[in-house]
Amino acid sequence: MKVTEQAVIEALRPIQDPDLRRSIVDLAFVQNIVIAGGRVAFDLVLTTPACPVREQLQAACERAVAALPGVKEVAVALKAETRGAPLAGRKVLETVRNIVAIASGKGGVAKSTTAVNVAVALAQSGARVGLLDADIYGPSVPMMLEVEEEPKMSADGVIRPALALGLKVMSIGFFIPPGRAAILRGPMASGYVTQFLSNVEWGELDYLIVDYPPGTGDIQLTLSQQAAVTAAVICTTPQDISLIDVRKAIAMFETTKVPRLGVVETMSYFVCDGCGKQHALLGEGGGQRIAAEAGLPLLGQIPIDPRVVSGGDRGRPIVVEWPDAPAAEAYRSVAGAIAARLSTLHLDQDGALESFSLGWNA
Repeated sequence: MKVTEQAVIEALRPIQDPDLRRSIVDLAFVQNIVIAGGRVAFDLVLTTPACPVREQLQAACERAVAALPGVKEVAVALKAETRGAPLAGRKVLETVRNIVAIASGKGGVAKSTTAVNVAVALAQSGARVGLLDADIYGPSVPMMLEVEEEPKMSADGVIRPALALGLKVMSIGFFIPPGRAAILRGPMASGYVTQFLSNVEWGELDYLIVDYPPGTGDIQLTLSQQAAVTAAVICTTPQDISLIDVRKAIAMFETTKVPRLGVVETMSYFVCDGCGKQHALLGEGGGQRIAAEAGLPLLGQIPIDPRVVSGGDRGRPIVVEWPDAPAAEAYRSVAGAIAARLSTLHLDQDGALESFSLGWNA
């Protein structure tokens, strides 16, 4: 029996992307179908190389097409085209598809650690990723990444970012001597951020991860207003005292009209080497409570692991140095969830690009 292109399409139509909740055919994921005798080959073009269910979708496609009469062989090539926010009207970062804020209401919640590990995990998936350390007063990113090439100033005055573990990286920490503090008034600090947005040669990026400073001050407002931030991720620890400040961060993004993708809970629990049980050393349920209160998903829970700290101190994030550790797997899962949620921001009413509500009490 002769295999037709239409038969292949109809066999694939019932398969849905679990995050977008639409048929992969309607989403135009299925492309370049080639039929030669009993062999069927096509591309499965996903919305991000960090798609956490890419292998499952590939296997489902192979099974569906292999079940057609006359099909003897199926070849599905996985590809990705990262969707991004509309670039029209942007004054800076015109070549960056998605600008993602990693924020918190207070310090000490492993926000920078999360930003670094998420950025590296996205780069490991094949995406083009930049990391901007916007914490002018407490830059930590240069220490947390093994830098291969320092930032440089080109002849025309444009800054070329540092290169580290597959990322393009910028931080004021590269320009401050060790042990020196950045003693700056608010407008000057915001001025540095503006420079990093408009005068750095970021090039073509799928994601620019921005490590926000803690709190809700001048720098945060400058970023939200000037960078056309695509969406924000909020970090918190489990205890209730952290949630007071997290609410302020969530409200800030609501005020500045930046969609919130979800909440990441860090230091969620510790697994004892002796008994293998999970111990909630800092309380439990805080991330889930604040996410539910704000109508947002809990994107992930990161366990306490001393290797997260030691790896960061040596410039080797846990997703690089101990990729099989539970904390590394949790960070990769968060990165995949961020990529998936971002792709839904850009879907429309006929199956190609429709934004969805990420508001307070949605």
